[in-house]
Amino acid sequence: MSAPQPISARHRSIFAPSTEAERVENFESYWAFTQRRDGEILEDRRELTRKNELLAAFQSNPVRSRRPLPDPELFYRNYVRMHDDPRTFDRKTLLLTFLYKFARHEWVGISAAWDRIPSMAECRKTSERISRYHLCEEFTHVRLFHEMFRTFHLDRVEWVPLGKWMGRAYGIFPYFPEPVMSPPAFVSELMGLMLYLHIDAILDDVFADEPEARDRVRALLREIMTDEMAHVGQRRNFIGKIGIRVSRAMVEPMFRAFYADIPESKFLFDIDRMVREAKEFDYSVMPADVIQRSWIPSYCT
Repeated sequence: MSAPQPISARHRSIFAPSTEAERVENFESYWAFTQRRDGEILEDRRELTRKNELLAAFQSNPVRSRRPLPDPELFYRNYVRMHDDPRTFDRKTLLLTFLYKFARHEWVGISAAWDRIPSMAECRKTSERISRYHLCEEFTHVRLFHEMFRTFHLDRVEWVPLGKWMGRAYGIFPYFPEPVMSPPAFVSELMGLMLYLHIDAILDDVFADEPEARDRVRALLREIMTDEMAHVGQRRNFIGKIGIRVSRAMVEPMFRAFYADIPESKFLFDIDRMVREAKEFDYSVMPADVIQRSWIPSYCT
């Protein structure tokens, strides 16, 4: 695990060059980190022992908003597919319907990948073992997102598969060769991390009248963000000199295509700013508490 970084620490760009030897060393470093952080894998349940303890701690000490959403049925009518005009939504409902649509993409993607990557018994390389753990972390993230909805008394949320064509696209993706798959996989992780930073930045405004619920959502989000920060570095390890150039070129089209598919996006976030900040990303923009609990590739410090 990387040593905790002081707030004033300088970091190199996530697109900084790295040697093959550095990347091999960082796979081992990340593997040691993730086992310490997550505990043992419960593969038949897609779970990790310490993640289970974390989730149980949140569930045993539930926090609920002091009042329901202005119109809970507005959420339920639009959380899977938008039927109403998002410009008419209150900000709480708008953010929550967005969160579901984003997390649903994550859930469909990891579910498709689970059956197409080696099981722990079949793994031969450290990177393969990491990928199995990585997916279990992502399944925990979906459970943490579910807790966010329950925080606002949304107890009827169901995880619904995407449409036929999008579902097929996610199913095909894991079959691509590693050099082809790695750049978009890395950019996808970077997109998630940038989104979590931007969500964190608007929580005080959106949930200003619900301080306890806001703090619970932020605590859940920070757990996800800590993993996602490490995932960005872990996925970066798969990419060499050419791949990193390809990845940087993919940032803008991938970001714009993804957010164009979620109508709420443009009413909540500045997508141009997200693209710009992703291209310039280094770890100095991360919250100090997240840096201290997460992992950074050695070639980015």
